[in-house]
Amino acid sequence: MTENENKPFAKASMLIRKPVAAVFDAIVNPDVITKFWFTHSSGPLAAGQQVTWTWGMFNLSVPVTVKTVTPHQEIVMEWGNGKDVTQVTWTFKTLEGKGTYVTVVNDGFKGNAGEVLAAVRGSTEGFTLVLAGAKAYLEHGIQLNLVADKFPEGVQ
Repeated sequence: MTENENKPFAKASMLIRKPVAAVFDAIVNPDVITKFWFTHSSGPLAAGQQVTWTWGMFNLSVPVTVKTVTPHQEIVMEWGNGKDVTQVTWTFKTLEGKGTYVTVVNDGFKGNAGEVLAAVRGSTEGFTLVLAGAKAYLEHGIQLNLVADKFPEGVQ
C-alpha cells in the first residue's frame, strides 16, 4: 500500500535513536518486542512464516503471516482474523547521526464507513503507542506498559 492510493490507511512514524540493526531486531525478535507491545510470540518474524502474537493481559491472540522481510529495510505482514485481516508494512530508514526512522502503514480495512474509520483511528493510536514504547525501551531501557495501560481493567 502506498499513501498515494485512494484507500484508507493508518500510519505512525517515529525516530528511534538507535542503529537500524537494533531497531529492526526489536520488531522481528520476540525477546525484544514483548518488552513493549505484546506478551508472547510463537516465533520470530521471517518471510513465509506464520506466528501468533498474544496479549495475555487482554486474553487475545492474533495470527500474523509474514509476507516479506528485507533485513534492516522493510517487513510486510498480514494480521487479524477472518474479515478483519489487514496488511502492515514496516519501513526502516537510517538517518545518519540520528538513528532509525520507523514508519508503520496498516491498510486493507473492510466494513462500512464507520467501521473503517474506527479501525483506522484505532490502528493509528495503537501503532503510535507501539513506536513510542519501542523508543523508550530501546533508547532508555524503560518499559512504559503503554499498550496494557491503554485498556486497564475497569475501563470500557
